[in-house]
Amino acid sequence: MRKEIIEKINIPEGIEVEITDSEIKLKKSGKEASRKYRGFTIKKEGDVVSLECAKATKNEKKQMKTLLAHIKNGISGLIERFEYKLQVCAVHFPMNVSIDKAKNEVLIKNFLGGVKPRIAKIIPGVEVKIEKDMITVLSELKEKAGQTAANIEQATRITNRDRRVFQDGIYIIEKPGEKIL
Repeated sequence: MRKEIIEKINIPEGIEVEITDSEIKLKKSGKEASRKYRGFTIKKEGDVVSLECAKATKNEKKQMKTLLAHIKNGISGLIERFEYKLQVCAVHFPMNVSIDKAKNEVLIKNFLGGVKPRIAKIIPGVEVKIEKDMITVLSELKEKAGQTAANIEQATRITNRDRRVFQDGIYIIEKPGEKIL
């Protein structure tokens, strides 16, 4: 059954909204979050942004709710950046973790005594800090911060060994809004 759906979002003070044909951009003091969309119209009326679809199907409603969640995440990311914390756990061999700023990568050396360093890609727009055995990943966009943290965690994935014995690796211990351990 098709019906008209209208969703509204209040935009906080200090955040600018720019809407083009297929993209919505949120800006605040030099930082920017953007998202592409299709299938419905977006209008800005004062400090309220409304998403409208005249004859929406179930899938269009899902897409609208997803875009609504992305816009809310973009707003909260511009107000306070998303932060992931990872911990370096080295039981058997001491690991050396460093950042290669030229290639935008995290280098993990001597993982389980390996000669070749493991590499994790840092997505553009993400800031990574290393302090002793803690790695902090910061970004305005939740997807980019989460993907970079996952890239770092997956770079130290262990295969063909008993996970109960070989517990070495880099693990996500804190996500935005929740502690894992």
